[in-house]
Amino acid sequence: MGEYVELPGATTWYDTEGAGDPLVLLHGGFCTNETWGAQRPDLAESYRLFLPERRGHGHTPDVAGPLHYQDMADDTVAFLESVVGAPAHLVGWSDGGIVALLVAADRPDLVRKIVVIGANFRPAPESWAEPAMLDAMAPDSTDLAFFREMYEAVAPEGGDWPVVAGKILDLWRTEPTLSTGDLGRIAAPALVMVGDDDMLTPAHTVDLYEALPASQLAVVPGASHLVPLEKPALVNQLVLDFLGSDPAPTMLPVRRAHAPGS
Repeated sequence: MGEYVELPGATTWYDTEGAGDPLVLLHGGFCTNETWGAQRPDLAESYRLFLPERRGHGHTPDVAGPLHYQDMADDTVAFLESVVGAPAHLVGWSDGGIVALLVAADRPDLVRKIVVIGANFRPAPESWAEPAMLDAMAPDSTDLAFFREMYEAVAPEGGDWPVVAGKILDLWRTEPTLSTGDLGRIAAPALVMVGDDDMLTPAHTVDLYEALPASQLAVVPGASHLVPLEKPALVNQLVLDFLGSDPAPTMLPVRRAHAPGS
């Protein structure tokens, strides 16, 4: 059963599971921790999982004003300091991946390794394969009915879906606004994972991978933006392999040919 913690920016609900080194799972936009259901059993066998729900998502109430990724990252930093209490691995999916990137850039002392799944570093009009998809989304649209039901089932007093959904859609239109130079400041080893038919353009994902100094790339075949749900066994194995071991030297390195220790 989850519980609440009072953070400076938001009263945040979180759940925990497992034992071992800390691993924080950061869910996607519109979502709750329910979407990590296919990952929790496997990851909890090796790690102590922490699953916070961000402001305006799930059990965590909304706050006044617009939503910003930096505020969510600041909430996550406060969560790491006050609840986790030690440097942790971060695994973020979609919006959660964006938050993981910001935390890793701002507070490298709190981050061990990061896995970002279907994450973008520029706003939807610059990174989505079909930006017009965003224009078709509306709080009352059938496309978002699944997310509305998930939200209203657990939000305090049912929440205010039209307001929260509108904030998230506005966020996607204008954020994040990271540059490749910003990404270059991230020292933590990173695994960039994406489905081969993701909402993001392949070129954008490659730009993210190439901008992160210590990164690996995993393109999962036959998968979409929902790759953790579509290919859970493969996703879980990739995450566990990456978090649990150092990179093995390759026989013919090119990109990593001049990396330390190569």
